[in-house]
Amino acid sequence: MEAQSLPAALALVAGGGAGLSPEKRAALGASLPLLQRDYRFERVWFWGCIQGLRGAYYIAEGLGPDRAAPRSRLYSLNCLDWSLLTPATKEMLAQAEQLKGRFQGDPSFEYSLAEINAEAAARLIEGGKEPVIKEEARLIATIEQIDRAVGIVPRGAFVKTPLGPVHENRHFEGLSLVEAQKLSSYFHFTEPVNLKNKTLLEKADLDPSTDFLDSLEHDIPQGSWSIQLEKGGTVVVLRSLLWLGLTFYHVPMTKQFGYVYFGTGEKNLDLPFML
Repeated sequence: MEAQSLPAALALVAGGGAGLSPEKRAALGASLPLLQRDYRFERVWFWGCIQGLRGAYYIAEGLGPDRAAPRSRLYSLNCLDWSLLTPATKEMLAQAEQLKGRFQGDPSFEYSLAEINAEAAARLIEGGKEPVIKEEARLIATIEQIDRAVGIVPRGAFVKTPLGPVHENRHFEGLSLVEAQKLSSYFHFTEPVNLKNKTLLEKADLDPSTDFLDSLEHDIPQGSWSIQLEKGGTVVVLRSLLWLGLTFYHVPMTKQFGYVYFGTGEKNLDLPFML
């Protein structure tokens, strides 16, 4: 969610119990503008918080001119001092999927891969690498997984130019109340997968400038999203049941929207059996 409107945005998603203490909100209000200035980001989003056993990771994302380009990610343990995270790699993602249980809250903590996957540990040893995974690498991979799976935006909020870059749509005035309650009105804000598999006939009714992302209506398993009206029917809130703690909000007929994650960084693998 947009750093500039963080206090108001947090109030709109507070119905699920997510939130920050007044001290943390004040610290973010002071540090995020400095973060934007020092790293020369065009925009800064507060991504959320992953709660560990001994501490919490507060995450921010920095955006450049192309909103769909890979975002710079930073974490903080106190909402004041920020450290830049390296981009996620396929190796990080593969290793992180093997780790189970809670985060520790210590970025230097090391997981022993030999206790989790002996074959993968043997391959690392053969390659001259230690068979350990640092929690910082797990943090990078988990943020990437959550953004790919449940990072969403309303239809029409962003436009793709003929040359390729994606920009905020200045003409976007929000979804109507009826449209805002449909899963088809929201897109995954990441590289599309299902869109590439559609036939030319299916793409005929799509607007290439706005319909360049995958819609939520085809998410698997079906039923992995909860849509609710809150604040007296003035705010539409979507909650992910796959990554518990991800909350998206949109105020119909306005430009106000965003998502935030407050959770343990664990995927709900039991969801298919719960639906």
